[in-house]
Amino acid sequence: MNAKLEVLALVLGFVGLFGTITVTALPMWRVTAFIGANLIVMEELWEGLWMNCYRQADIKMQCKVYDSLLILPSELQAARALMCVSIVLVVIALSVIGCGTKKSNCCGDDQKCKNITLALGGGLYLLSFLTTLIPVSWVAHTVIRNFYNPAVVDSQKRELGEALFIGWATSGILLITAIILLLSYSKRRSKEEEPYTDTYLMAARDVQKEDSEYLGRTPSSFHKHQEYV
Repeated sequence: MNAKLEVLALVLGFVGLFGTITVTALPMWRVTAFIGANLIVMEELWEGLWMNCYRQADIKMQCKVYDSLLILPSELQAARALMCVSIVLVVIALSVIGCGTKKSNCCGDDQKCKNITLALGGGLYLLSFLTTLIPVSWVAHTVIRNFYNPAVVDSQKRELGEALFIGWATSGILLITAIILLLSYSKRRSKEEEPYTDTYLMAARDVQKEDSEYLGRTPSSFHKHQEYV
């Protein structure tokens, strides 16, 4: 059962890696809100971490990479950095848990080393979950706050893009992967401690048995007095 869970964790890990790369690359983090003066759909704007894209009626989409990082709002700057960190963490986690599976030959027959490696992979996936969830939720919070802010004009209001929803789904997959790996590590750890517990109990029983036999062979002083009389 543990081997199947580890294979499932590997599959989910690859899905999480594909999801983080997709979310980072997609330009649909913030999209145009068609309200008020923007009710007529003539031009649609997509804003992402690396570029913005314009799509007009009956015209192909045109995308332009940002000229400078400093022109981005603070939430998008932080999101770019955190998403890159998330991709790196997932790649490292996949490499680590690949060495920690039961069928791997990286650690040989050293089960303790494999257990530590598996726990490290689960911790890395947990960190990647946080580095994915935080920027996605931060950008979504900013979009919703500006949407309901009466001081912001309608042309500058944005809606939640598809990349944010994919980001939430990806963070959930990363969290599930981390939970599976940590549960598998916990089961391995308990099995690793069972032989030591059994050995300790057997040794305690042997000592108790020897003590009881020794006390049974020891004659009492009253018995010696009767033999003397």
